[in-house]
Amino acid sequence: MTSYPIHTAGTAPEAAREPLTVLQGAFGFVPAAAGLMANSPALLNTFFSAFGHFRGGGTFGPDERQVLLLTNAVANGSEWAVAFHTLESLADGVDADVVEALRRGERPANPRMAALSALTRAFIEKRGHLDDADVAAFTAAGFTGEQVFEVITGVAISAMTNYTANLARPALEAAVRPHAWAAGYSSRV
Repeated sequence: MTSYPIHTAGTAPEAAREPLTVLQGAFGFVPAAAGLMANSPALLNTFFSAFGHFRGGGTFGPDERQVLLLTNAVANGSEWAVAFHTLESLADGVDADVVEALRRGERPANPRMAALSALTRAFIEKRGHLDDADVAAFTAAGFTGEQVFEVITGVAISAMTNYTANLARPALEAAVRPHAWAAGYSSRV
């Protein structure tokens, strides 16, 4: 397997330094996927801009964003991203039982979160060729038709981190290690 450097703001190409500095400040560390994306400033800056719009201009709450991102990580089998988004989900107020269901690849009992997760998985599994029933189930849970398009944003930005982490298989950061995950995960609950 080819090895890729995980950059910091000090080692990254000039065009990738600003996003890494911001991420360092936000998390207290540079997330490995971002450090890897810095090998391509175009990738890192595209991700950083898109995520900024998703977070700052989107209509999903922090918990809903994390349900979407954790669902993506599980669907894409990204061990690093599942662990990272487990940490972030819990920090952003997602109920632990919802997090555990998502990590097992199951729909959570919470109907709203289940609908968001189901639509997210449908986009990935059907490569965007949704059925009317997919959208109807989502909107029946209280989401809007416009938010269907916002899910596309989340799926796209998540693909960038998931694929980067799947390619390079970075070690988990200390803060993320307690949430390690592997495909076929089963909780001990």
